[in-house]
Amino acid sequence: MRSQGQVRFIKISARVQMIAAGAIAALLAVWLLSMAAMAISSVLSTRHRLALLDREAKVASSESRLNAYGENIGKVADDLKRRQDFIEKTSQAVLGDLPRDAKAGETVSNSSSEAAQTVEKVSLAVPQAVELARIEARQLALIEGLTRLADRRAAAAEARLSSLGLNPKSMLAARDDRSAQGGPQIALATSSDGSIDPRFQRFALSMARMDLLERSIRGLPQVLPASLEYISSGFGYRANPFTGGGGEFHPGLDFKGPLGAPIYAAARGTVSFVGQRSGYGNCVEIDHGNGLVTRYAHMSAFRTQIGLAVNPGEVIGLIGSTGRSTGPHLHFEVRIGDRPVNPRPFLEAAPHVQAENRAGNGAQTAR
Repeated sequence: MRSQGQVRFIKISARVQMIAAGAIAALLAVWLLSMAAMAISSVLSTRHRLALLDREAKVASSESRLNAYGENIGKVADDLKRRQDFIEKTSQAVLGDLPRDAKAGETVSNSSSEAAQTVEKVSLAVPQAVELARIEARQLALIEGLTRLADRRAAAAEARLSSLGLNPKSMLAARDDRSAQGGPQIALATSSDGSIDPRFQRFALSMARMDLLERSIRGLPQVLPASLEYISSGFGYRANPFTGGGGEFHPGLDFKGPLGAPIYAAARGTVSFVGQRSGYGNCVEIDHGNGLVTRYAHMSAFRTQIGLAVNPGEVIGLIGSTGRSTGPHLHFEVRIGDRPVNPRPFLEAAPHVQAENRAGNGAQTAR
């Protein structure tokens, strides 16, 4: 250090220098740590603030979506209610009022109490969906009503078949023959997991059973196969028509008529045979399903062909005297499982025959 022409020296020892350097380094380290802590705190604060903002945004978005879903649920419920109204009104117009009362012996479920409880729970837990629960209750009531109707119609068809001496169970078994069935597998389900509600499954089975039995009735003879001049030979035991002696079994009814008079299909079906059979002469057979076949014999001419679908009352041939016959007439048989049964109960139960019998009785009374 220079001062007034003189030079002075100040000596700093190495220890002092080290202490001074250490102090400076310590201050610098403290400053750096402070700055780092401030930076970290700032970053964390920013992240926390962004997280809060993001959460608030999500809450706001969820609320808006919930409101939107609530509005959509209301719209969906309204559409479903209109559809349910349409289904119920259409069903009532075609089928009448569906039975809601339970009868002895019926096993159809009744979900009214369960559905009412579901509506109450949903109204408390998810008020927006309460209308959907009400529609579900109406849907279950409709399905159960349809099931009752199908069961009762099936019971009526069974009674009709039994009154004709037929076994409904055997006819159902014939319809349920699975020996020649196939096609693509298209599973039915009422839930997204592929399962089916037992009430809907019961409904489907009841409808299928009703359809089988009612189709069996529609295939029964219901039209006189020829103009009823008179029945010249009945079903069962009779004397030999050629010799007058020696009893024999007659497997059908003989309708006497003029040569060339029309012969009618007694019921809807498919022609399964056109040709000659021993003893029957010219013969036509119609398959009506369920193992039921009608046979028309002794024809003078055919008016149909194999494989042709025929309706009740459709002309299939003309009266003749071919085969084992003593004169022009129609031999008419009803066969179930290739076993002849008496055709008279079928024809007497037919509306056309009942009307003709009433007209005939009236004419006799007038005479």
